Formats: sequence, structure tokens, C-alpha cells
Amino acid sequence: MTAPSSPSDREKVVSKLPPRLRQELKVRTAQLRVDIQDAVHQGISQWGALASAPSPVDTSGAESFSTWLPAGQWESFRAGARDRRVSLIQGLAQAVRLWLETHPAPTVRRPSVVRRIVVCNQKGGVGKTAVTAGTGEALAEDPASLHPVRVARQPARLTAAEGEDRRPDPAAGPLGLEDLPGLGMRVLLVDFDPQGHLTKQLGRQPLPIGGDSLTRHMAGEAKGPLADLIVPVPDERFGDRLHLLPACTDAFLLDVRLSTVRAREAALERALAPVESAYDVVLIDCPPSLGLSMDAAIYYGRRRDAEQPGASGALIVVQAEDSSADAYDLLTSQINDLRDDLGLDIDYLGLVVNLYDRRRGYIATSSLQAWTDMKDPRVVAVVPDLKEQREAVRVKQPLFVYAPRGEQAIALRALAREIS
Repeated sequence: MTAPSSPSDREKVVSKLPPRLRQELKVRTAQLRVDIQDAVHQGISQWGALASAPSPVDTSGAESFSTWLPAGQWESFRAGARDRRVSLIQGLAQAVRLWLETHPAPTVRRPSVVRRIVVCNQKGGVGKTAVTAGTGEALAEDPASLHPVRVARQPARLTAAEGEDRRPDPAAGPLGLEDLPGLGMRVLLVDFDPQGHLTKQLGRQPLPIGGDSLTRHMAGEAKGPLADLIVPVPDERFGDRLHLLPACTDAFLLDVRLSTVRAREAALERALAPVESAYDVVLIDCPPSLGLSMDAAIYYGRRRDAEQPGASGALIVVQAEDSSADAYDLLTSQINDLRDDLGLDIDYLGLVVNLYDRRRGYIATSSLQAWTDMKDPRVVAVVPDLKEQREAVRVKQPLFVYAPRGEQAIALRALAREIS
């Protein structure tokens, strides 16, 4: 049946589609950034241009489906279905299937140079590990499924001055949710912290003392290929795209061991080089330290030849309170010293204000405003302080498995897209 014409000279049509076909249509149009009504319009046009009806589609369990089509198209489609002696439901299913077959899903765009994201802050307890894990999970999510992402707006008091570059501020109030396909990146999470929080949060045990480890590879004492130490993070939403290089407590002695290593600032890069080609993104969960190991991590995140600015670099996790600002100053001083001493291009990917709760009052809100007022690096995400992350840690599950539609997962998906 039809409804009166819309202002855009389209009419609403109501029919039925099998749930699986309807979901596939929803995902594909999101992947291609096409309106569902335009896809159905094109599919019906293609169907009508065929010499005969295509192969039947299983329409069992079909459920109500409505969309808007150009005026008159649905009546023409009805006539075509009568001529071909198929039901409207079967004809519509054939048209949608035809559009899907002629509009394949886009392939995931792979970076030409592996992206290296160094998640850091020398202050402990700001949530670097949670941000590392959540960003990696968001980057690796299934590109054939839809996931909710927060869309933010720019509030008036934070809007850039006229004539300046205006970008959405993730600290802004929510405008709504949009279901988007997963990014489908191949991601390696590197637990570079001897405390091993990332390893334990993802349900793994740290590597045993005396065996092979990232520390041994960085010190030139490897016992075997680094790839043998890497383990998958299993869940169907990640496929086989999300992997972990577990920590080992021997990293407590890493700074001492690096002190005798040639070109020690490049030790992490030398260790990870053999496995980089298997990944699109490598995320380093750094220890709360300003020692030689941090130098190696910062060096690893430097901009390489032929790499676009902002593809790799430092992602700094802070909280909306004063001690984070002090730690930030120490970290950026170290980064700037390395820039100057070694002549490196080291990009700031941005600030993540983690564990934010406006109910804490003036300290939290004024600190957030202070972070937001810093334009370089800018705030790229504000992640709320909610129980889901702590619960996921307790049950040793990835956040995106435990609470995939929670506010923290939604914020981290927005972060992954902001820096990708």
C-alpha cells in the first residue's frame, strides 16, 4: 500500500522483507554511505530492466518493511510483478538482492605504512590500558556489522573564532547515535608495561620469567621469533584481526638492559619490525615511566619516510584533574627533547580525557574546559567513568564483548574514527 506523497515527491511504500536480507541491505548501504530508499529505488529499476525475473529468493519469515520511492515507481513495480507472476514480497526481495550483488561491500583501506599509536602518560591510574584496549577493539570490529557511534556537536562557548578551522569537539554534548560499519583493521596490542594490566584484562597470563619476551628481543637476546609470542583476542566481532603481545615482568629491568644496547632508542622498532607487515595498526600500552623504555616507545611512534602527518604518534591519556596536567607537562618535555636531540617528527594524535564524570563538580568541568582550550594537541575523545569497564576487567573480557553498546564503547569507537 502507499501513503501520500512526501515533500520530496516520494511516496511511502510498505511491504515485507526477510530479516536477514533487510539487515544485509542496512549494512551495505551504511558501508557505501547510501540511503536505503535510494538503494531500493535503484534495485527496483534494475529488476524492471531485466528480460525476466531473476532466481527466487527465500522469503520465509518476511517482516514489515517500509521505505520512500519516487511517485509512480511502486505501481509500475506492481504491474511488473503481475506480468512475471511473482508476489510483491518476492519481487522486492529479488530487487534488493540484485542491488546487493551489483553493489559489493567496499574493501577495507589498508595503510601503506603500518600505523603506530603510542598510548602514554607517565602518571599511573589515568586509564591508558583501557584506552589502548578499547581503541584496538574499535579499530578491529567487524566491517560487515553495524555498531553505534556517538556524533558530537560543537557548543557555542568552545567554538573556534571566525575564520579558524572548526572541527567537532568530542567534549561536546551528544547529538545522537549513528550505526556505522566496523573499521576492520588488523591490530596488534603491545603490553609494554611490566605490570601486565592489558594482558590480564584480556584474559591472558604474562609471559613467564626466563622465557622469551619483548624485553629479550629489545635487548638482542631473543630465543625465537617474536611472532611466536603473539596471541589472538578471540571473539567473532574481531574475527582474527585483534592480537596481543603479552607483557613479561622482566620489563621492570628494561631500562637497565637498554642502557647497554646500541642505538637503544630504536630497540622497540627493531623488535617489532619482523611482525609489522601482518598489521595495519600497532598500539603500545606504555608504562607510567619517563625512562629509556619510554624513549624507545616515542621513537617507535615517530613519523616515518613517506608517512602522512598524524598517521602515527603519541595519544596522551589524561583525566579532568590537576595532577594529570603536571604529568602531561613532564611527558611533553620528554617528547620535545627527543624531537630536538634526534631531529624527529613526532606527532601528537591528541588528548583523551578519560574517566570523566561531570557530577564531580567544578574541578572536573573546569579541568575539561582547560584541556579543550588547548588546541595543540586537541581533545579527540572524552570517555565517561562508568562501571562497565571495571566489570569487564573483573570478568577478563574485552569491553566491546562485555558491553558493546555501552557509552564507553560508543566513545571509543568515535575515538578510533577520529584518529584513523
